[in-house]
Parts: sequence; structure tokens; C-alpha cells
Amino acid sequence: MRDKEVRVLCYGDSNTWGYISGTNHNRYLKKQRWTGILQELLGNDYLIIEEGLNSRTLISNDERPGKEGKNGSEYLIPCLDTHDPLDIVILMLGTNELKGVYNKTTEEIGKLIEEYFVEIILNRKSQYLNTIPKLILVCPPLVNENTDYCKNKYEGASEKSKDLNRIYEEIAKGNNCTFVNNDKLNAGIDGVHMTDESHKNLAEKLFSCIKELK
Repeated sequence: MRDKEVRVLCYGDSNTWGYISGTNHNRYLKKQRWTGILQELLGNDYLIIEEGLNSRTLISNDERPGKEGKNGSEYLIPCLDTHDPLDIVILMLGTNELKGVYNKTTEEIGKLIEEYFVEIILNRKSQYLNTIPKLILVCPPLVNENTDYCKNKYEGASEKSKDLNRIYEEIAKGNNCTFVNNDKLNAGIDGVHMTDESHKNLAEKLFSCIKELK
């Protein structure tokens, strides 16, 4: 047996957690975060499960003190199994892997997101039901490296992030899953974290996608 609502896991970084641009780790209220807005739009027939973590990477380990556990690939399978059964997974990751310290090309980021996330999600059968979740792959917002927050941290990320739309779309097509581009997903004053308007825009994009899923 299982609950009747459609279970939607939102796996991401600080832009899923709801980090307010230009602040010192302040968080948007639930009603302002795209996850909360999406829950409101979908209604009680759906359950939005928030799994956003500040500084979450793809496979890199953050060596800064107090930043343990940021490797997103290591927690993915435990997370999928924790929230089993899942009907839909919304994946929005890649921004933190653009940091200069990790020295990744956009092609490398694409390979990582496909191998360590997309393929695993699309092949992770429920532990007690004969089901596999559908996947919505979201391209993160463009990075503006010319801000005080990004200076010396995201060198070269502006150009790299522009190419992720193409790469993520190709991955989605190749794996028969849904792609959402970063149009109208704008970063705020710090150049990385989405504005409240962008949270609303993303929720509306995802609402349309989910309603079209079969």
C-alpha cells in the first residue's frame, strides 16, 4: 500500500533551499520558495519533498571547515530510498561545480550530471513497488561572476553557465526525460541565487511540466 498523493522530490542546492541573494544565509519563506509555490499550485493531490542543500556539488567535496556532506552524488541514492516511493524527481544542480576550485568544463559537468544523477534516478526502482520515478531536469540560472560574492570564486563561470542549457537539454533528450531551461530564472545581487520573482517563474514552469507528464 501507499499514500494516494503524487510524491515529488526536489533535489538541488541553495536555489532549492531558498537562499536569499545578497544575504548571509537567509532563507525565503516557504510561500516564497519555488518548492512552496509549486506545492500551492499543485494542491493536496501532490506532496513536494524539499531536498535543497547549500553548496551541494555533483561529485566534489567541499574542503572548507563545516562544509562536510556537500557531495550530491553520495547522498542521492539514500535520499531516493528515504522518500520511496517517488513519482517525480526534479533535479537542479551544477552551479557549485562551476566554482574555480573544482576546475570543471561544461562538458565534464554534463557527463557528471548524466552518469551520477540522471541515469541513477531513471533506474532506481522503488524498494517495494514496481515503479521508477519520472525525471525533470532543470538548468540552473546563469551565474554573474562579476559580483563581490562571486569574485575569486566563480572565475569563468558566466560563460560556462550559458552553455549548460544546451548540454542539459541534450542529456534530457538522450534519456527521455523532461527538460526545463533557465529562461526567466535570474540571479539576484550576488550573481548566483535566484530572485523571488525567479522562484515564482520556476514554480510556474514546473507546474506546467508536471501537469503534462503521463
